[in-house]
Amino acid sequence: METKVEHIDCSTKKEKIRTGKWIKPLLIIAGTLFVGLGVIGIFLPVLPTTPFLLLAAACYARSSRRFYCWLLNNRWFGAYIKNYRQKKGMPLKIKILTVVLLWSTILVSVIFAVQSLAVRVILIIIAFGVSVHILSIKTLKE
Repeated sequence: METKVEHIDCSTKKEKIRTGKWIKPLLIIAGTLFVGLGVIGIFLPVLPTTPFLLLAAACYARSSRRFYCWLLNNRWFGAYIKNYRQKKGMPLKIKILTVVLLWSTILVSVIFAVQSLAVRVILIIIAFGVSVHILSIKTLKE
């Protein structure tokens, strides 16, 4: 499952990030919240991982070089962001695993947790849409 991506060099000292007194801590908190949602998204296929990690990267890029570098070079999260930024795609194994987990989660919810027919239909439509989106992403050659 591990994708090989290059390490972002954060050792060079760059220009200091300038933000307002209250903006920097708010961006760091928001970035951390988005990382948390991204982590949850790794395990819950209905919750997207990459958009949350991209939002976290944007927040950290505007508030903390240290957090930004940590995120880009993170063993688990860095590959999501780097592959997206470089338009490389998703490995086939991850695509298959994601679609299988997505449909498993949706079907268990539809069968055991949801009573409303309308909600069941909406969940199936969402699962179909997410599946189409995942399968339309370029397949990354490992």
